[in-house]
Amino acid sequence: MQNIQATLVAAAAAVALVVSPLVASAGEANSKLALTISVDGAIGPATARYVKDALTKASERHAEVVVLRMNTPGGLSTSMREIISDVLASRVPVVGYVAPSGAHAASAGTYILYATHIAAMAPGTNLGAATPVQIGGPLPGLPDTTPGKDKDKKEGSDQQPKTKDAMTAKATNDAVALIRSLAELRGRNADWAEKAVREAESLSANAALQAKVIDLVARDQAELLRQIDGRTVEVAGGDTRHLATRDAAREAIDPGWTSAFLRVITDPNVAFILMLVGIYGLIFELSSPGAVAPGVIGTICLLLGLYALNMLPINYAGLGLILLGITLLVIEAFNPTVVLGLGGVIAFVLGAVMLFEIEEPGFRLSWPVIGITAAMFIGLILVVLGSLRRARKGPIRLGAQAMRGLSAEILDWSESEGHVFAQGERWQARGTEAFKPGEVVEVANITDLTLVVRRRPALTTREGGTS
Repeated sequence: MQNIQATLVAAAAAVALVVSPLVASAGEANSKLALTISVDGAIGPATARYVKDALTKASERHAEVVVLRMNTPGGLSTSMREIISDVLASRVPVVGYVAPSGAHAASAGTYILYATHIAAMAPGTNLGAATPVQIGGPLPGLPDTTPGKDKDKKEGSDQQPKTKDAMTAKATNDAVALIRSLAELRGRNADWAEKAVREAESLSANAALQAKVIDLVARDQAELLRQIDGRTVEVAGGDTRHLATRDAAREAIDPGWTSAFLRVITDPNVAFILMLVGIYGLIFELSSPGAVAPGVIGTICLLLGLYALNMLPINYAGLGLILLGITLLVIEAFNPTVVLGLGGVIAFVLGAVMLFEIEEPGFRLSWPVIGITAAMFIGLILVVLGSLRRARKGPIRLGAQAMRGLSAEILDWSESEGHVFAQGERWQARGTEAFKPGEVVEVANITDLTLVVRRRPALTTREGGTS
């Protein structure tokens, strides 16, 4: 019996020795984590904050890889550079993935894809058109179709380039240097990257793979993780990571409430409306002191609007015109002159048109918003004008003129002065006649808080008699 027990114990120990490594390896395989960051729409401050927070979370959770899925028309260069800096500094490998089919990574998206450790695209997607957006003037490397331009070159070939052309060349060359440096860092096609900037070239997924712009084409994220399994990448700090992603658990990282809130208020139209609400709130509070609610709401909205504008590239001349328009409208509310009000509306609208100096998709101020804003301010001016007109046509209710013609009752009288009761108050009065207490008289004038009274004129009847 003892021999049988010893044999069973030995067998169980042997099984444990064989099974435990398998269980450990299975647990290790299941512990691999692939996190997904989804970038949809224009790239702005909210996107940069979202990517930064997500990469920090991936590092804290020791993720095997981060998949940066993109479908973007581009965005702000400042936000793009923040994302690139975070990707380059990440100790977790970042896989750029343009998906799903039909998506694109244009403009800023192309730069970010070049910065990722592994670049991939889904079939039916495209990337490129990474030329910095400029307003007016041709870009270097593009033909200039301005009428008469060739004639001007022949007549004066030594003419100096215009300031705008020089600024365009400066921005383009800076963008070329950035994307070439990223291509050299990741071993990708640097020549095509320069063409994407200078000539706004684009490529489909298969063409990008053949041109060595990307590393692979994958139909979905599961296939993507299978294809990158076993690859070796170099992360920040010079560390080398051997990817094991075939059986990695996938998890999406959603934007936090701060990123979601930032995305809402950094929309130029929302920021503009917040400023408008703030202005109206302050105007109502100043015109009706003690209301409290308009002042509190207006101050909060105005501060949020200014904070959003601070995060966006704005034209300070436009902002100055908006502030001038606000000032004139506030003055108009307290001292109606019509001229100041109309001037304020004009200054505000012109400032709104000039406010944003960018033409990137998703960061343009809507013309309907500007039109509605102008209509609301014009409505405010009309309300002020209507109140002014009614005040001028209505009876006078304050001052000496308002007292003239009113009835007053004699309280006491001595010789040419005494006291009367008028408008619910006791007044000192004087007159050229003698009156008796209780007699009703008429106020002829007011001098230094003293009423000048007289007898009420007799009413004349239609027959010529008196009543």
